[in-house]
Amino acid sequence: MNIHQIRNATIVVEYAGKKFLIDPMFSEKGILPAFGSDVGLPPAPRQDQKNPLVGLPTSIDNIVANVNAVIVTHLHLDHWDEAAIEALPKDIKVFSQNDEDAKEIRNAGFQNVEVLQEDTVFEGIQLIKTKGEHGRGEILQHAGHTCGVVFKHADEKILYVAGDTVWYDAVQEVIDTHNPEIIVLNAGDNQFLVGGSLIMGKDDVYEVVKASPNAKIVAVHMEAVNHWGLSREELKSFINEKGISNVLVPDDGESYSF
Repeated sequence: MNIHQIRNATIVVEYAGKKFLIDPMFSEKGILPAFGSDVGLPPAPRQDQKNPLVGLPTSIDNIVANVNAVIVTHLHLDHWDEAAIEALPKDIKVFSQNDEDAKEIRNAGFQNVEVLQEDTVFEGIQLIKTKGEHGRGEILQHAGHTCGVVFKHADEKILYVAGDTVWYDAVQEVIDTHNPEIIVLNAGDNQFLVGGSLIMGKDDVYEVVKASPNAKIVAVHMEAVNHWGLSREELKSFINEKGISNVLVPDDGESYSF
């Protein structure tokens, strides 16, 4: 397989001969509002910086070329934006986390939308929807539902894309049940000024390392939107201090083959 980090949570996964685009955010640098400036959301760091904080590392045409399916773990603006809606062909296969999201995606003009299940099969590839907790405690009322996905195929290693989640018992359960060999974590420790982490921080990553010491772990969703809380350099320093050798921290545009 090949995992190509694009920006934020947007990755391209080539798996068993198929190309999956996950959580596409295609907006140009600085054209979206800062998170936390939205009505009903708590204030956030870098309120004066518009999103995304960085540009795409390659053209949208390059990203979407030959994509067989899109997986949208949830509809937050940094995972599914208007630029992606405009760029993607409306007949492309799109997987969503639930019926509510599927309805919104269909309302945007997409004609081939399917809700992920725990036994979804696409072109011979098993796609298993996994649970996620987009934060802890009261912040969940703002964050809403999300999911991850496990990929399985006889010719590939087992891949777990955890999505926007913190470390909690359901992540442990996925690791115990499926024994993934490759794990992609959204690890930017994004948060508002109140309410704690919305996704994994360095301590959450460490819990995944302890739970799955033989897996290769790829840390994404870093430094691209205003409410990030963990930099790549800080995470690299942390894993070095802990003597961890199985965590990869890609720059935007970087890819790995496994």
